[in-house]
Amino acid sequence: MSEENKNSFEAETKKTVNEFNESWNQTSNNGDNKKILAGVLGILFGSFGVHKFVLGYNKEGFIQILISFLTCGTAGIIGFIEGIIYLTKSDEDFYNTYQVGKRTWF
Repeated sequence: MSEENKNSFEAETKKTVNEFNESWNQTSNNGDNKKILAGVLGILFGSFGVHKFVLGYNKEGFIQILISFLTCGTAGIIGFIEGIIYLTKSDEDFYNTYQVGKRTWF
């Protein structure tokens, strides 16, 4: 690899890393990371599955409503626990797990 190709490769690598960092900052700052909203809604309205709908898990939200209805609200503890889990994760970990990885339960 010639010196010119090496320098060009390094410049392109740095450019790509900077673009990734800018993209990550925009994603985490523009509301795409719904950690706080999902966590608080999970704690307050967990039995209604609202936190699932916020994250885009519609099927799981309906399942949560059905389970809570069948157990007379006792299954709302699931939403409460999930809300606490959401809020205790780092922003990056939450984003990668629940929004990119689409992990639907706990």
